[in-house]
Amino acid sequence: MTVPGIISDMDSCSSNDGDSDVNSSGYRERKIIVANMLPLHAKRDGETSKWRFSWDEDALLLHLKDGFSPETEVIYVGSLKVDINVNEQEEVAQNLLEDFNCVPTFLPHDLQKKFYLGFCKQHLWPLFHYMLPMCPDHGDRFDRILWQAYVSANKIFADKVMEVINPDDDCVWIHDYHLMVLPTFLRKHFHRIKLGFFLHSPFPSSEIYRTLPVRDEILRGLLNCDLIGFHTFDYARHFLSCCSRMLGLDYESKRGHIGLDYFGRTVFIKILPVGIHVGRLESVLNLSSTPAKIKEIQKQLEGKKLILGIDDMDIFKGISLKLMAMEQLLQQHPGLQGKIVLVQIVNPARGFGKDVQEAKEETYMTAKKINDVYGSPNYQPVILIDRPVPRYEKSAYYALAECCIVNAVRDGMNLVPYKYIVCRQGTPGMDEALGVKPDSPRTSMLVVSEFIGCSPSLSGAIRVNPWDIDAVAEAINTAITMPESEKQLRHDKHYRYVSTHDVAYWARSFTMDLDRACQDHFSKRCWGIGFGLGFRVVSLSPSFRRLSTDHILLAYKRTNRRAIFLDYDGTVVPKASIIKSPSPEVISIIQTLCDDPKNTVFIVSGRGRTSLSEWLAPCKKLGIAAEHGYFIRWSKDSEWETCPVSADLEWKRIVEPVMNLYREATDGSSIEAKESALVWHHQDADPDFGSCQAKELLDHLESVLANEPAVVNRGQHIVEVKPLGVSKGLVAEKVLSRMVNGGEPPDLVMCVGDDKSDEDMFQSILTSVSNPSLPVAPEIFACTVGRKPSKAKYYLDDTADVLKLLKGLATATISKPRCLPRMQVSFESNG
Repeated sequence: MTVPGIISDMDSCSSNDGDSDVNSSGYRERKIIVANMLPLHAKRDGETSKWRFSWDEDALLLHLKDGFSPETEVIYVGSLKVDINVNEQEEVAQNLLEDFNCVPTFLPHDLQKKFYLGFCKQHLWPLFHYMLPMCPDHGDRFDRILWQAYVSANKIFADKVMEVINPDDDCVWIHDYHLMVLPTFLRKHFHRIKLGFFLHSPFPSSEIYRTLPVRDEILRGLLNCDLIGFHTFDYARHFLSCCSRMLGLDYESKRGHIGLDYFGRTVFIKILPVGIHVGRLESVLNLSSTPAKIKEIQKQLEGKKLILGIDDMDIFKGISLKLMAMEQLLQQHPGLQGKIVLVQIVNPARGFGKDVQEAKEETYMTAKKINDVYGSPNYQPVILIDRPVPRYEKSAYYALAECCIVNAVRDGMNLVPYKYIVCRQGTPGMDEALGVKPDSPRTSMLVVSEFIGCSPSLSGAIRVNPWDIDAVAEAINTAITMPESEKQLRHDKHYRYVSTHDVAYWARSFTMDLDRACQDHFSKRCWGIGFGLGFRVVSLSPSFRRLSTDHILLAYKRTNRRAIFLDYDGTVVPKASIIKSPSPEVISIIQTLCDDPKNTVFIVSGRGRTSLSEWLAPCKKLGIAAEHGYFIRWSKDSEWETCPVSADLEWKRIVEPVMNLYREATDGSSIEAKESALVWHHQDADPDFGSCQAKELLDHLESVLANEPAVVNRGQHIVEVKPLGVSKGLVAEKVLSRMVNGGEPPDLVMCVGDDKSDEDMFQSILTSVSNPSLPVAPEIFACTVGRKPSKAKYYLDDTADVLKLLKGLATATISKPRCLPRMQVSFESNG
């Protein structure tokens, strides 16, 4: 827990001892904190007209330093809350860096307005709080000019970070929705940068978020981080759902950590609500002005029970709903009139839109109505405080309130309940000033909206739906009439949580997880792909590299017995293609390779034998393994062989009704019946529901097939049941074994495939070639299609790349014909 600080002695500088570069003798750990605003106050000196700066002692960004080691240097990058003349900017920037370790961004005034008041406040803020611009009177429609300003501002922030960063060692922690494309700019320059992001607002459901025209750019921006933090699981779940629905990314949980695989990089998700600086708040309670204010308020209220609300003035804080609940409470319980007072402190609005003005007018009108009906000359049931309120005065109200109510209709976190709990606990100094015994019981009661981020962490609070006025009124009544013993138990439980999960704990936990997320950065090869905001980094094993035509041609030309295995869908034919039959070019290339007597070529696929034999009929010497190798044909003139290990297909009678059940229950799903297998497809179903049903179907089938000779596999948008012991890997083993037994062991093996089932083939080849019966170990070219983690050592980008490589081999075959005995082998297929 953070120790109490002394306000008057708060550090006014965090000097970086001269220069921020790494010296040769050693490196001091540095954290670069990037946010829209720097944690500083600024004002001009009346005498010298020079700018004077001081720390904003209430700023979260300032307090999170307590979670770092004392040796850590912290650099802040952000904007100032005032406009600085261009001719003063250089001097101010130098002073801020030397005295405060702060780097100001100095956004031009017009850009700042379009960026913050425009795109951030008129587009992102309402959208992230579930407000859509259904008509011009309710929010602004998307404006491409404001979006461009948002991107330009993020680029300026990136430039400022790059001025001070040591990319190999420094950690960068970005805060909030103002800077969601900043990670893309930083990752573009520094592929291995340690990059974290924390969202302090809600993240909306996919149905809301998907309306944003620049949804993909923002998602990809966040995915360029190593760790993304959210206050609650709901916010994280919505983000993951958006990644799944809009980018086709799946996530998994490993040992308690949620991770998304994004082009070989694992992007981790952190769920932890932010805390408060307990010591800072206790310092305020210890000021002499705080107990004095408490006594003043006690005298003013004359024994009435105080219900407290402290909110920003905006449309999402639910102030008017809170007042309506108060009105309902006084109406339903007339005995409370004259005995309770709601003090509503209104913090200054952060925006200046028409909606804010309307919310303010409604608040005043509702308060006046309540006071007119239920008040008297000596009693006002609602007291509105709409002015800047000093910290000690707020703390005094917190300390006196019987109940605190936070009724927001949507809020990212809201730390008011945490502050209330600490103030109700008090301090020895405050107790002494008020004449309270140190061991006297402490109580507090919270009524909180279920739509705010802190709600899940406050298990002893009374949670309410802010739109249900009756329920909120009853919750307030329950809170103020609850037995003291129960109030004490609830308070003790909350105080234990708040005091141990403070801002230092939050910052420390986040940075520890960020370090863990980045620990493999330098063990992988990285390179960037994509343009503009679609940029991302591919991160793969150092031994994993692109298979160049020139590289394999050298080996191809000097070898005499070659085994070539090719997958079908996603390898020689694009998966996205509506036409699944091979093009004339593909047929010509395969036929040329098969005509070389040095080559044994196989197509190995998950498709049925009928369609494959029909489509590939011109290639008479081509070997085909259909349905993952259940059926094998060595050439067009040979008969189909059936896998002997699993001739019993009686299990299909068990599987078919189960799959039909899920097909009927899942709109968009279908069943593909093969001779040896059954496949349930859900690529056209709702992504979330289809994935959920696939998991359930997998469990269901594994249960009913426990004693059957069949295996259940889950692939991309499919659940497949096939005979036990059938795989593409076994096809490769069988072909290579026949070549060895025929006295023609291969001296080159090439295998190309794109999906999970092909990994069996890669593994099988690597295992088979180590067989001691081979006189010489063949050269292996296992190649996956697409840059992704694989057992293969090589990759090609797409089907076009595969065809280009095969065409190169075919050209080499034609240019140097050979007349040697040949044996044919080929393989691979789509799973």
